[in-house]
Amino acid sequence: MNSYHIWTIGCQMNKADSERLASALEQLGLHETQAPGDADVVVLNSCVVRQSAEDKVVSTLGSLKPLKARNPDRVLALMGCMVGPRTEELTTRFPHVDAFMRPQQYGPLLDLLGERMGLDWEGCVGNLTPPRPSVSSHIPIIHGCDLMCTFCIIPYRRGRQVSRPIPDIVSEVEHLAARGVREVTLLGQTVDAYGHDLPGKPDLADLLYALNPVEGLARIRFLTSHPIFMTQGILSAVAELDKVCEHINLPVQAGDDQVLTNMRRRYTERNYRDLIDTIRSTVPHVSLGTDVIVGFPGETREQYQRTLDLVKDIQFNKVHVAAYSTRPGTIAHRQMPDDVPQEEKDYRLKNLDAVQEGILSRNNALLLGETVEVLVESLTKGKWRGRTRSDKLVFFQDEADHLGELMNVRVTKTSPWSLQGMPVGA
Repeated sequence: MNSYHIWTIGCQMNKADSERLASALEQLGLHETQAPGDADVVVLNSCVVRQSAEDKVVSTLGSLKPLKARNPDRVLALMGCMVGPRTEELTTRFPHVDAFMRPQQYGPLLDLLGERMGLDWEGCVGNLTPPRPSVSSHIPIIHGCDLMCTFCIIPYRRGRQVSRPIPDIVSEVEHLAARGVREVTLLGQTVDAYGHDLPGKPDLADLLYALNPVEGLARIRFLTSHPIFMTQGILSAVAELDKVCEHINLPVQAGDDQVLTNMRRRYTERNYRDLIDTIRSTVPHVSLGTDVIVGFPGETREQYQRTLDLVKDIQFNKVHVAAYSTRPGTIAHRQMPDDVPQEEKDYRLKNLDAVQEGILSRNNALLLGETVEVLVESLTKGKWRGRTRSDKLVFFQDEADHLGELMNVRVTKTSPWSLQGMPVGA
């Protein structure tokens, strides 16, 4: 066993899980390859939030059958949210897969590799900090979810909420900063519920205050928040701490109270609007993102219109819209007929996307000629690429190497999805 390849689909939590598994594999002496056909160990990190994501995982698993047939000693593993507590059905569907791992549970694969390689992996694998982190890195701080929204399969796959102790997270961030990481994004399905299960009940604000002094770190972000857990203390930390970016992702999912009740979201449209007012009064110039589901079971055109009105009123900086797709095992799948026609779902999704594109076009146009601070993350097609504190994507050209630098960039062109500019003084 000399090499590995990890294929990842889904959220930032999945990407962080893949990075940590890669760290474990490299500590066992394996090196990464870019193609599965060149690897002794192939891992698929799966997502089942949407049917399209699950279909892609199944298709990719199928495409790996010939590789396994040509080399039966190649290890093929499936991890992530497609793997639940019981794997009998998966074993029957995918007999060419050697190991199944639930999120963050790498033991089944590492046990198999330890047996194949004749070593005690627990004695070889230590800290799972990513071996080659990028400028911006994702840090899981709370795993699982306790809320059981009716549309969501995540609690059944990732389990109950479990927070990591503050000292462990601070230590990991210090290691990453020492390796050149300038920005960390703290991750959780309900990241603002962090610490509620820990002794002494520290919260996300306490963690932010503990991370802000880390030397070499320039920025701190967090996602995804839930409206019922957002507190004045967290908002005050965002406002007061110089490294915490003024961007909050706060999924609303729907703007109609009956739909929110059917989703088990535990707040009303009025509650959400009031919270937005509190955020904006506490954090000047805050950038807001949200998630919306259209076509939820029973959602009428009038109820959808209330969601559309909310999006127009709040003027989010980022909206991720998804058409509802039923997920087997969820409460909605068991109890609610998927009764909104697909063509109606498609209309609502495209209509809301068009409205949001107009909002972004107008708001981004206001930045023309302004100077924004950009953390440079990569070089893409001859242009440096980075983000502002408010999470706006910015591109600029310059001959010098600016990777990892904080740059002042004057905006020369705007679009709904990104900004173009030139370094100040260039």
